[in-house]
Amino acid sequence: MVPDWEERYRSRSVADAEAAAVLQDNVHLLPTRGRALDVACGLGGNALLLARQGLDTYAWDAAATAIEQLAERARAEVLPLTAEVRDVVAAPPEPESFDVVTVSRFLERALAPALAAALRPGGVLFYQAFTRTRVGDRGPRSERFRLGDNELLSLFADLRILFYREEGRVGYLDRGLRDEAQLVALRPASD
Repeated sequence: MVPDWEERYRSRSVADAEAAAVLQDNVHLLPTRGRALDVACGLGGNALLLARQGLDTYAWDAAATAIEQLAERARAEVLPLTAEVRDVVAAPPEPESFDVVTVSRFLERALAPALAAALRPGGVLFYQAFTRTRVGDRGPRSERFRLGDNELLSLFADLRILFYREEGRVGYLDRGLRDEAQLVALRPASD
């Protein structure tokens, strides 16, 4: 883990945490019940949304500061949310253990197969990450932590795509979704 994440989370509040746009805009695709996982959750914007929707939610991040804040907020709101310090790369989720998996602004390509496998049949993945094709300077400096064109589609090629958005540098650059890609994908019920 990059050492300054702890410091960043100390200077921010879980009250400011927002769910990723891909999740907010597609919340209607969530199941009415089940288990959800927010991977590399940070302050837990996705996890809070999922738990508020009534899903039994797990939030994992390697930054203890973020997890402590999120756990405290979940207790205060009496939400079905379990926040854990966990290195998801070293300890990925078990196969077929979640109905929903969310990932935002985190990219570890080698983890993609485990995330897809973690979905139960009929489970849904919500993913949003920065792209190499960009308009602004938001996001990681290293190209290693940015997606290539349509890469998110290839990382989850075995899932059924429900929604995909990646606008790159096409059209009016001061509008739309820039610097990021969004994906919502379903693990088919009959593999």
